[in-house]
Amino acid sequence: MRVRLSENLSELNSLINEIKGSSDEVGAITVFIGVVRGRNAGGEKVLRLEYEAYEEVAAKTLENIISNIKDKYGILDAIVEHKIGSADAGEDTVYAVVASKHREEGFKSLIELIERLKHEVPIWKKEITEKGSRWIENV
Repeated sequence: MRVRLSENLSELNSLINEIKGSSDEVGAITVFIGVVRGRNAGGEKVLRLEYEAYEEVAAKTLENIISNIKDKYGILDAIVEHKIGSADAGEDTVYAVVASKHREEGFKSLIELIERLKHEVPIWKKEITEKGSRWIENV
């Protein structure tokens, strides 16, 4: 298990290779990539997002979520990286990589991991559009 909050995300292929080597039982790797949309729900052009986090608590919360998901679904390992700082439209902001024996537990655990990240982890984002800026709930 590895969690990282940083201004720069690692190369996705290196994360996949890292988790692939975590166990000889890996039969599936599921990946979620969060990306800054170019338009928000209201149709406004998004220029960038700015992420802030209570880093120590965010990392610990993510570790606890992963541990809980490992127990619940029996996944083998997980890596989560989340960007902090500024991210332009089209830029990747979060990588969640899950190793499991089978695809079903991988998909289920990945969905829960991202939903819990959005609702439980102290990471906040401000959306900057051509018309101004606003804080967004549930990153």
